[in-house]
Amino acid sequence: MKALVVYFSFEGNTKLVAEKISEAIKGDLVELKTSKVYPKEGVGKFFWGGKSVLFGEEPELINPPIDMGQYDTVIIGTPVWAGSFAPPIKSLISQYHIAGKRIGIFACHGGGGAAKCFDKLKKALPGNEFLGQIDFVEPKRKSEENCRKAFTWASGFSSL
Repeated sequence: MKALVVYFSFEGNTKLVAEKISEAIKGDLVELKTSKVYPKEGVGKFFWGGKSVLFGEEPELINPPIDMGQYDTVIIGTPVWAGSFAPPIKSLISQYHIAGKRIGIFACHGGGGAAKCFDKLKKALPGNEFLGQIDFVEPKRKSEENCRKAFTWASGFSSL
């Protein structure tokens, strides 16, 4: 099994969890980077993030191309923005044909919206086998607890 953990992290929360999951499954790790810079403070960060989701934006990814053909398992991580996945994940799904894969999904948030986010992400990724989903509340604030939770969740994939 060759696995990829691909994620977008806005404030480092999703990155923390993605690194722990990658460690657990011994998978490749790719952090999505965009040409668009989102405001990190104040009302602007919520306004621009929410607007980007509501308008279906697909920001340009500036990562080197990902060879999805070499992976049979793909774990996708996102912060929850306006009850959905972050726009860079939408860009990933649009740019790459992700089908026939075993998919795990995780989301990080400050207190809600993960269920809707998971539903939307599954709908955007038809033709895949979903292995599981998990959400994390404020991963950096509860770092030890969330790292343990992430490692335990992902460790179950290595036996599949």
